[in-house]
Amino acid sequence: MAKYTYTALNRVKEKQSGELEASDKRMALLSLRSMGLTPLTIVEAQGGAAKKKVASHGFFTLTKPPATRMRASEVLLFTSELADLINAGMTLGAALNTLANQGDPKSGMCVVSADLRDRIMRGEAFSDAVKQHPKTFPPIYGNMVRAGEASGAMVEVLHRLGEHYERSESMRSKIRGAMTYPCIVLALGVVAVIFAMIKIIPKFTDLFKNLGGELPFATRLLMGMSESLTKYGLIYLLGLMALIVLFRKWKNGPGRYRWDKFKLRVPLIKGLVATGTFASLAYTLQTLLQNGVNVLQALKISEETCGNAVIAAELRKARERVTDGTTISAPLAQSGVFPRMMTDMMALGEQAGNLPETLGHIGKRYETDLNRNIQAFSSALEPILIILVAAVVGFVAIAILSAVFAATSAMGNVG
Repeated sequence: MAKYTYTALNRVKEKQSGELEASDKRMALLSLRSMGLTPLTIVEAQGGAAKKKVASHGFFTLTKPPATRMRASEVLLFTSELADLINAGMTLGAALNTLANQGDPKSGMCVVSADLRDRIMRGEAFSDAVKQHPKTFPPIYGNMVRAGEASGAMVEVLHRLGEHYERSESMRSKIRGAMTYPCIVLALGVVAVIFAMIKIIPKFTDLFKNLGGELPFATRLLMGMSESLTKYGLIYLLGLMALIVLFRKWKNGPGRYRWDKFKLRVPLIKGLVATGTFASLAYTLQTLLQNGVNVLQALKISEETCGNAVIAAELRKARERVTDGTTISAPLAQSGVFPRMMTDMMALGEQAGNLPETLGHIGKRYETDLNRNIQAFSSALEPILIILVAAVVGFVAIAILSAVFAATSAMGNVG
């Protein structure tokens, strides 16, 4: 029999530690569960010092996490249901087992839940288990779960994570909704123009050539574009695809900072990007600080999850300044990237000692601004698209009609 030291949560979610004897770690886990405890950590005492036991075979082998991942909407559902199951009295392992056997076994939620369940049964802490799925759970998730394990308030932490994901998903949905209409209109417009260039314009080209005479410049330009697209359309398509691939690599690599800086400056788009990022940043910091994550770690997580390289760089500088004892608001105000209203409110929150509550107010303020900017974006985009479509249609109409008038005039002169 070996001795094991453990840390676990009891039925009233209080953290407790102790020692027990068992033949192996699996039996130790079963003993804890039979006592109504939810294991957080369990290590074997060897030579008077507790060391983590890592077996190389059998039940305790740590396998590579599955490649399957959960979408953001699935993470929201997973978090909410896990909180409800634990709050109903289930142990963490039993709750994960319930989620793993719910729905399609091949779905991201079931696969990830099963892997988390297995890791918990091996003795891993839940916070360590979720960090094995970085494509599903961002750094904020693992750090908040760790804070929940330390404080014994796992259900409360999961509820706050659910609220955080719900807010984030809501903001992303609003931005996607604002971009859907213009993208559809532009796509239909491009398809219509390509169809006209390939199928319709060539018929007019043959007609105008048979009539003879000098064609207007607009007509010759339209006919040249149509002929070029008909002959080299495939080459143009391949070239466009190559440009898109190169642009994506540049945007996600060396050009990310410049691209993100451009998005913060271009009219119409900058309002959506800035307000959405500031609202998300405020909510993220609020959620982390409310759950006991220290300021430096909260800034680091916010830097990794904010989604904008320019703002991430300023958060990195702020974190370096905070290390020297400076408040958060002071270095952010000096950056010139963050709005004065945001940094002033943060300074007031720091002075009053209620920064998390102030960050919540900031998040609501910028979420309201985001809704207003989405409406302004949609209102401004409609006339822009109408003008663009009218310009294209007008050019085609003028090119064809001017050729018809030229031909008619030439036939009149001959008569």
